[in-house]
Amino acid sequence: MTIWFLIGIVVKILIVVGVTQGAVAYLILVERKVAAYSQDRIGPNRCGREFGIPAALLLPLADGAKMLLKEDVIPKYVTKPIYLMAPWIAIVTAMIGFAAAPFGPLGPDQWIDFQIAPNIDIGVLYIMAIGSLAVYAVILGGWASNNKYAFIGGLRSSAQLISYEIPLGLSILGMVLVAGSLDLNRIILWQDSHGWGCLYQPLAFVLFFTSAFAETNRLPFDLPESEQELVAGFHTEYSAMKFGMFFLGEYLHIITACFVTVALFFGGWNLPWILTSAHTGIVFTALKVLVFAGKVALAILFIMWVRWTLPRFRYDQLMDLAWKSMIPLALINLAATAAIVQLVRTYWS
Repeated sequence: MTIWFLIGIVVKILIVVGVTQGAVAYLILVERKVAAYSQDRIGPNRCGREFGIPAALLLPLADGAKMLLKEDVIPKYVTKPIYLMAPWIAIVTAMIGFAAAPFGPLGPDQWIDFQIAPNIDIGVLYIMAIGSLAVYAVILGGWASNNKYAFIGGLRSSAQLISYEIPLGLSILGMVLVAGSLDLNRIILWQDSHGWGCLYQPLAFVLFFTSAFAETNRLPFDLPESEQELVAGFHTEYSAMKFGMFFLGEYLHIITACFVTVALFFGGWNLPWILTSAHTGIVFTALKVLVFAGKVALAILFIMWVRWTLPRFRYDQLMDLAWKSMIPLALINLAATAAIVQLVRTYWS
């Protein structure tokens, strides 16, 4: 391991952290505009008008400054060490999952490896394991706040995330069986030569993407927050930048969920007959990165659209959907996929 290899990893980490956190700032603006459009409003358009600067440029900066400059209130009755640790868990677990994420094509014929930690054969398992740790931020934040609304939000989150982890993992296993690898890059290359994963595993795609809504606490699965019932849920007692860190962690988890969805079911950087693994060189590599980012952006936009379209589930409906519908369907899909893969590999070949 040379010094240049370490420098390259550090540079990639800084780029990923900067781009993803900058993207979160502008995703908040996009979500406000989507909400305004769905409600027949204009949305935020005044910030920066006095200086002749478009709101799209200044509003995310103003939101960040607001979080940093607000008074940081810590109630006397909280369990302070855990209360302060919970926001950090939310943001750290959201960020370190990107270590195994291929942002573009990998391999010896590429001029750069678009992955922080290359050659991870269990990339899918790593991302799912790290993503599941985010529940600790919600549970610990709700418990350490010593507030009944926050505590109920934490309890709801623990039940919800544990329930939806099961169909999430089972739906991924179907695609892993078909592609024969836990490496996201190899799964993308398999789709490059066979077709997108959503064509081979349509049920797994629906189950995975639905579970991703629950894992990221987005409507119609935002029961841990549920403002009409629990004030703000698990982060009721958080203010200033600590609240901002929970907010940042939620949007980073959305980016991660959409990234994995695109890599598993929509071919990653692949565009059939337009961009394939046969196209190499700097220009085609840059196009592949842009295509991957565009697909992720469309998935995020769909998640935002659903938030402002569907109402929230009741809690019993939320649990019934997971245990009575999604988990049985995921088991059936996994068993059928395993049987078909075994038959094809044994007799077809």
